[in-house]
Amino acid sequence: MKIISTNIAKPTKFIWNGKEVTTGIYKEPINGPIFLGKTDVKGDEVTDRKHHGGEFKACYLFSENQYDYWKGLYPNLDWNWGMFGENLTVEDLNEDDIQIGDIYKVGEALVQITQPREPCFKFGYKFGNQNALKQFIDKGYSGTYVRILQEGYVTAGDEFQLTEKAKNSISTRSFFNLLFSRNKDINTIKLILENDAIPQKKRDKLKAFIEKN
Repeated sequence: MKIISTNIAKPTKFIWNGKEVTTGIYKEPINGPIFLGKTDVKGDEVTDRKHHGGEFKACYLFSENQYDYWKGLYPNLDWNWGMFGENLTVEDLNEDDIQIGDIYKVGEALVQITQPREPCFKFGYKFGNQNALKQFIDKGYSGTYVRILQEGYVTAGDEFQLTEKAKNSISTRSFFNLLFSRNKDINTIKLILENDAIPQKKRDKLKAFIEKN
């Protein structure tokens, strides 16, 4: 995996259901490194701190390999790296291979795979079609958030070097499908209940599902 583009956003406002909304999804490529901090990317807009930023969503990665598929669906959009709101556009990021809890060295930083991106209405608004949310979920390749274990600068051309493989985990794609599945597999959930790369609140919800079923 290699960084193709580093992207950050300025705050963008739009009207949704009669209310003004501010978002940081409109990321643009920059010609230079970005600093991965413990709770966010330095200089990047993170408006909704309830759902973005923080320890387990400090930086968002999306695969360059998925762009052609989406360009085919939405050819009239103004395409550029950062289109999915990602801080890092990454070549050969494969959600079938990376696992929740994997640790990578990239540039000066040490990052840990935490959780897939769950799309919201802002994603649909940017694509001009709320059906894009279902298309994103059905496609199953969500990109991933990472936790920053060691802060530092990263830039285009930096490669991800696996330093520690997660034990008793599942792939990012499997976790994404699990989150949106109505019939969640109990054994799959059990594999990740003790994985501290996943926020405790999310693990508690999955544990509660097991207890009810």
